[in-house]
Amino acid sequence: MTAKERYRKLCETEGEHIPLFLQYWWMETVCTGKKWDVIFAEDSFGNIIGAMPYLIGSKLGMRYIIQPQLTQYNGPWLKYPEKANECKRLYFEKKVFNSFIEQLKELKLIYFQQNFSPLITNWLPFYWKGYRQTTRYTYRIEDIQDTLKVWNGFDHHSRQKKIAKAAESLQTDHSLTPEEFADFHIAYWKSRGSKDLVPRDLIIRLINTATQRNQGLLLGLRTRDGILQGARFVAYDSNCGYALLSALNPDGHDNGCSPLLFWEIIQRLAARTKSFDFEGSMDENIEQSYRLYGAVQTPYMKIWKWL
Repeated sequence: MTAKERYRKLCETEGEHIPLFLQYWWMETVCTGKKWDVIFAEDSFGNIIGAMPYLIGSKLGMRYIIQPQLTQYNGPWLKYPEKANECKRLYFEKKVFNSFIEQLKELKLIYFQQNFSPLITNWLPFYWKGYRQTTRYTYRIEDIQDTLKVWNGFDHHSRQKKIAKAAESLQTDHSLTPEEFADFHIAYWKSRGSKDLVPRDLIIRLINTATQRNQGLLLGLRTRDGILQGARFVAYDSNCGYALLSALNPDGHDNGCSPLLFWEIIQRLAARTKSFDFEGSMDENIEQSYRLYGAVQTPYMKIWKWL
């Protein structure tokens, strides 16, 4: 049995205890045409107590590990011992992380870089082995199941009023196809003078896979005469939804389309997941935008090393 086959069985057994971006199906989807694999940490009985999937690339014979596209984080997954106190938890993390570090060394990489889940707050074992860390931020609404509370957390002038006004002239479109969204996404970036960095086939493949698994939501907003003004794709598991891809009609101006999209999506996800992640940016203007939804600044770590 290969490591990936073993990992697929682990994901089937553990279910959503393994976060969305670390799931076997996710890695298979976003790494199509590329090479990905996984390393494990085991206890003395051969049971898996940790796993770390990774995308590996190669250039001029030199191998490196980086984040897959549309994947906020990879990093470690750990199966903690039951009822472990703080001392035992840190000992366990050190043991598992040291196992990963030794196995990464065997891959003979020139570079390693992964974003760790916000759930991982201890990187000391990596620090002790010469890895470096940068703190990054996303923005989250931790509880979206009480939609009234979520609404009350929105800024009154820049969010609530814009949403109410946009709802008068825009209507939701649930029938938007992945192909139509991909073309809209490409056209949006072209209108901004940039090339869409996400390949069209990846957009379509991910939306199809996630929605077929009931773990994806694609929603559009159109004018009364059917002109698409904005669209957004969100992937989710039972713990959190992630705003991965969005595009706006460049002729739509400041019509409140983006806030209305977020609000419509959050309402639909409220019965499916617990939290909502805006996939926050380190860009100052975008950061301010997400704060206005009452979202909480949430740190996560970028771990890297030239090997």
